[in-house]
Amino acid sequence: MTAPAEPPPDPTGPDEHTAVPLAIEDWLTVIVMALLALITFANVLVRYFTDQSFAWTEEISVFLMIVLALVAGSAAVARNRHIRIEFFAEAGPAPRRRAFARFGSLMVALLFALIAVLSARMVYDDIRFGETSPGIGVPQWWYSAWLPLLSLAIAGRAVGLYLRHTRAAGSRGGG
Repeated sequence: MTAPAEPPPDPTGPDEHTAVPLAIEDWLTVIVMALLALITFANVLVRYFTDQSFAWTEEISVFLMIVLALVAGSAAVARNRHIRIEFFAEAGPAPRRRAFARFGSLMVALLFALIAVLSARMVYDDIRFGETSPGIGVPQWWYSAWLPLLSLAIAGRAVGLYLRHTRAAGSRGGG
């Protein structure tokens, strides 16, 4: 008796080759995590030995955590691991599941494109009004300029996922 053949790998899964390498998000995650650890460790050492702390560490750490969340979100979308309601995403016949997958990818792309546009307006306002950060007084746009860029990256990854879902549906005979 022979073992049943394994199904082919999911073309929308994490092993799918993307047009833009996933190593970008992976390395950005490593760099941001290393910076967070370094800043936090330096602040702990300074506080331990001097009973003082670096005032700028909290502001930079919050910024880096936001960047980390957006970069990880981009990687999750590219790897088709974004948040979804499994009851709907995995139930029903295959054509319906594929249609929901395409719909979900399209909605993620639209949402983050909208966030990019609205956050670009926020960056413009930060520049126009000369907003400064509350902790260390640097221009606020130094922090906020990353939101539209990373939102566009997530939108782009969602468009790529949508295209992969569409190609996979076409190669399986529609749906």
